[in-house]
Amino acid sequence: MVGDWVLQGTIARQSVVHDVKADWVLAHHYVRIHEVSREKNTDGRPEYEAMVFITSNERGPRYSCVWLDVTGGLSVLSIGSASPAGNEIPFVFRNEKGEVDLTNSFVYNPNDDSWEWRIDNVEKGVPKEFARLRLTRA
Repeated sequence: MVGDWVLQGTIARQSVVHDVKADWVLAHHYVRIHEVSREKNTDGRPEYEAMVFITSNERGPRYSCVWLDVTGGLSVLSIGSASPAGNEIPFVFRNEKGEVDLTNSFVYNPNDDSWEWRIDNVEKGVPKEFARLRLTRA
């Protein structure tokens, strides 16, 4: 995923276009994803911006991430984990009770070197589509 990307799709049924830059940081221990929406708010700032840090683990879930964004606050919901399956990295974010609250599956398509992000809110164990996004090389 390292490189420059254009993210397009829908978030909460709204069409979006974001710029995404992913690079190695902190001695190649983390991939940092910087996501910035092209859509602006009334102050002229991006509607959405996030910094995501992903690392691999030797044991347990193979990947962990911390998702920090303009919605603010750091909680247990900011931390996801995933065990890859083929070309998919299915991150799971749990609430304070340990229940799945949100999923974000990163799915790589080697045929056209693109990624999909499938984000679902999970209510009482039932996933509800929140975002369907496609990343293509910038």
